[in-house]
Amino acid sequence: MEPLSFQQKYDAMSRKDAQYEGVFYTAVKTTGIFCRPSCRARKPKIENVTFYNSAQEALQHGYRACKVCKPMQALDEAPDYIKALLDDIQQDNFTRIKDGDLRARNLDPAQVRRWFKKHHGITFHAYQRMVRINSAFSQIQQGDSISNSAFDSGYESLSGFNEGFKKVFGGAPTGKTSNVINIVRFTTPIGPMYACATQQGICLLEFTDRRMLETEFNDLTKRLKAVILPGDNPHLDQVQTEIAEYFAGTRKQFDVALDTPSTEFRQLVWRGLMDIPYGETRSYGQQAEYLEVPNAVRAVASANGQNRISIIIPCHRVIGANGQLTGYGGGIHRKDWLLKHEAGLRNG
Repeated sequence: MEPLSFQQKYDAMSRKDAQYEGVFYTAVKTTGIFCRPSCRARKPKIENVTFYNSAQEALQHGYRACKVCKPMQALDEAPDYIKALLDDIQQDNFTRIKDGDLRARNLDPAQVRRWFKKHHGITFHAYQRMVRINSAFSQIQQGDSISNSAFDSGYESLSGFNEGFKKVFGGAPTGKTSNVINIVRFTTPIGPMYACATQQGICLLEFTDRRMLETEFNDLTKRLKAVILPGDNPHLDQVQTEIAEYFAGTRKQFDVALDTPSTEFRQLVWRGLMDIPYGETRSYGQQAEYLEVPNAVRAVASANGQNRISIIIPCHRVIGANGQLTGYGGGIHRKDWLLKHEAGLRNG
């Protein structure tokens, strides 16, 4: 892929395009400040701008980090007060943190609400309810009584618990209720990601701004007859550790278990993707040859695009026959970043 031109970088910065996160940094000569591409601050004049490939390079040229977009931190990383709330909920799934409790911590309930709405799509109190319902569901599945699960999860009546349960699972609580897919959001050097997991393994790993994300969520819930809820899952803990190691350059292969429900052909294509060596690429035609379906290049390309588990199932390693980077759900420039990252470490 050809390097971005100055104008392309300026246009991306003008759009506040988060897909260029980690690709370049904008430095403003008149203020001495550098920003990430998606910074919300006022757009600087083009003659006052210069670009750097890393935050370190901008610092070395005497620029200071922007206080608005905080380019030295991972994009959309949870602030410390949110991390503390999430830790408390994780340590005790049945805890109930009310607005009064937030104020006692010198936190504004409205600010907490806005953060959860932006990053999880639900309010903080709704998030807590879903975690409690998820934990209660697990107890029911393990044979505990519905009444014990209801009262253990903090509900004061069975009717209130049943109503909350129905909103999530679409029916009354029984031992045969829908399966659960657990979800977590975490940050990476090139943007935040969602990871989803069943008890069998990781079933989704995508950047949060992927356009087809909602379609993938819907497909997963239908195939697995499940609902997606926040909750503890060892596969989610493991994938966050392994992805962090991948970005740090200390991991080239993944060990976390996967759960990839789909058609037999897609399964074949995805297994083939995992055979592409770290730091190398193949064309769609070469991948079709490898899979012994040389006349099914388009079908292979389509199945490649249906991959729900980015990076681990490395669809970013498939390129066009002419060597050009082609479509990637996380964005072409993320694909370019991942390939350059691997190429630089291939012989390390």
